[in-house]
This record gives sequence, C-alpha cells and structure tokens, in this order.
Amino acid sequence: MNTLSSNRFIGAAVLALGLGLPNVAAQELHEFSDTSRLVSIGGSLTEIIFALGEEGRLVARDQTALYPEAALALPDVGYMRQLAPEGVLSVSPSALLVIEGSGPPEALDVLSQAGVEYQTVPESYSADGVLLKIRAVGQALGADDKAEALAQDTEQQFSDLAARRQAVTEPKRILFILSAEGGKIQASGSDTAADGIIALAGGVNAIDEYSGYKALTEEAIIDAAPDVILMMDRGGDHAASDADLKANPAIALTPAGKNGAFHRLDGGYLLGFGPRTAAAAGELFNLLYGAP
Repeated sequence: MNTLSSNRFIGAAVLALGLGLPNVAAQELHEFSDTSRLVSIGGSLTEIIFALGEEGRLVARDQTALYPEAALALPDVGYMRQLAPEGVLSVSPSALLVIEGSGPPEALDVLSQAGVEYQTVPESYSADGVLLKIRAVGQALGADDKAEALAQDTEQQFSDLAARRQAVTEPKRILFILSAEGGKIQASGSDTAADGIIALAGGVNAIDEYSGYKALTEEAIIDAAPDVILMMDRGGDHAASDADLKANPAIALTPAGKNGAFHRLDGGYLLGFGPRTAAAAGELFNLLYGAP
C-alpha cells in the first residue's frame, strides 16, 4: 500500500468510526511535522512505535506502556485515563500521539489546544482495530512502509488464527474476571478488550447482558455457566489463586469450577491490542482447544 492509499485507508476508517480529536469533528490522521520529541499515550501505541524501530523519537510514555522492557526507561507522564496536562507538557513534546479512551476529557482539551501537534488514534478491540492502529502510527511518524510491512505480517497471523477458529464446533464459554477482591467477582461484559480477545481466540463471552465491567451476583455466575475462567496474571490484592476461585461457592458450581479450568496470561499481552495480539489470541486458543 503506497502512502496515498494508506492515507485514504486511515482517513476512511477514522471517519467510519466517527472518531477524532477532542471536541473536533472526525478528520484524517496525518504525518506530524516534527516527531523529534514524541510523547505516546497508550501502551499499544508505544509498543507499535518500538516494533517499527522508531523508538528514538520518544521522550515519554504513559503508565500503560510496559512493553518492551526498554520502554520503562522513558519518563512516565501518568496513567492514560488520569492525565495531567502539566505532566505531559513538562517533557517539552513536539507531538502527542494519544489512544482513544484516554482522559479525562478536560485534560485532553487542554493538550489539544496547547500549541503542540496532537492526534488521537482510534481504539477497537478487533483484528481490524490492531491493523488500523499500526497504519495510523506509521502514518503519523512518516514510516508508512515500515508500518505496512508490520501490518501485513500481523494480518497474516490473524488470518492463520481465523482458519483455526473455523475448526471449532463447540466454542468454550469464557468468564473473564477482572478482579476477585474480597470475594467480589468483577467480570467483563461486551465492548471490552477481554470480550475482543475471547472472540479472537474462538471463545464465547459467558456474559452478554451488559457492556463494560461489573460485579456479578452468585446467581449470575452460576447462570453464566463458564467452561473456562480467564484472568490477568498479576499479583496484589486484586489477584485470586486457583484455591480462592475453587472456594467461591458460585464458581464451584460452574463447569470451569468443577474442572479447575482457570487460565491466566499477562495483562498487557492479553488485552493490549497491539502487535502481539494475534500471538496472545493464538496462545489463548491453544489453552482452550489444544495446540496444533
């Protein structure tokens, strides 16, 4: 795909999604005029920049950028959903590349009007969404050829995974648990990264009555009847051991609880929707249905 075609692809996709800068009508993404001091907000964007070999432009990241490890050496300007304009602007950026969903809105308003080039990259928890982000980042950095090569390689990985999904005749019902602090189960409904990765891995979200993340009653857990419980692999108070899950009376009555079908993967890898997403979905597929 040449640069002109790439521009048209990105512009059409953004317009179709109805996305754009804060308080500004949807518009085509474009190449920054100066990326010598780039700040990336959103772990997947930072990961893409590294995958393109363009990390030398970065002067800061947000707290969600934990991969690759080299990204941790960059200054941290805060959590993507709780940004403070002063913190972002303190590194004297020449350009700001921000993932959709960052905030709060008033902080984005200030940043978009701060006299620094600013672009929002659309977020979508799908294979197409990952490809769009790769091409959008490449276009913003003037690295279209590199981005197209990465996008085509990633697209092939998704295509290979789609072929494997076609062989699944009985999709597993998956309950994604965000946290189980104090025995309270916070689980994913639709329109989440967890819902997206479950679909890519050939599973079915056991919760489809709501969007986002909510606490589940014991009755709702039993009615969901998950075959598998999926969690992020992390420590701290929000984590729950297999023993904790088995001890939960509602989970114990589900097929997942009876069979001890509990799986954990690194959160950024599983839910980041960056260049590693096809690999993460493939690994989850293997956990659900067995390796080829």
